Amino acid sequence: MIGKLTGTLLEKNPPEVLLDCHGVGYEVNVPMSTFYNLPAVGERVSLLTQFIVREDAQLLYGFATQPERQAFRELIKISGVGPRTALSILSGMGVGDLAQAITLQEAGRLVKVPGIGKKTAERLLLELKGKLGADMGAHAQATSDAQVDILQALLALGYNDKEAAAALKALPPDVGVSDGIKLALKALAK
Repeated sequence: MIGKLTGTLLEKNPPEVLLDCHGVGYEVNVPMSTFYNLPAVGERVSLLTQFIVREDAQLLYGFATQPERQAFRELIKISGVGPRTALSILSGMGVGDLAQAITLQEAGRLVKVPGIGKKTAERLLLELKGKLGADMGAHAQATSDAQVDILQALLALGYNDKEAAAALKALPPDVGVSDGIKLALKALAK
């Protein structure tokens, strides 16, 4: 029903913002990824929104980008995942990281998000497979089997997602697994 709001940012109280659109103030819940990219109070802002009507409330959720809103919509379709949990997931990991976790079927990355247990993480991976994939977000490059193996090896060695992804980007696209791991470790050692 309400797909986009453009107006002046009046208040920022995570995860909620108050947006003045021609004299009407809208309370909008946003993921932290959107919250951190908001302009200062008093500036103009546009948010893509998802309007949710419940028996006891009418809630607006806002997103800076279309992939964020699409990921939110896919998440709330899953049984046991409500808007608050979906917002928590998008606050805990970016859309690109979520898409990569789903593509690589890594439940461990989802369990790190507060409020997501092992069963919920496995259900998310199962139900979102093919709906949210590497085509969404920052990890749009096609990942070969070798790149997946290199990434998993770096994660197993204790490097975090950002470090492993940065090392993976620096590698030649046609590198083998063993050579790729060696090159990535050299790059991370610098």
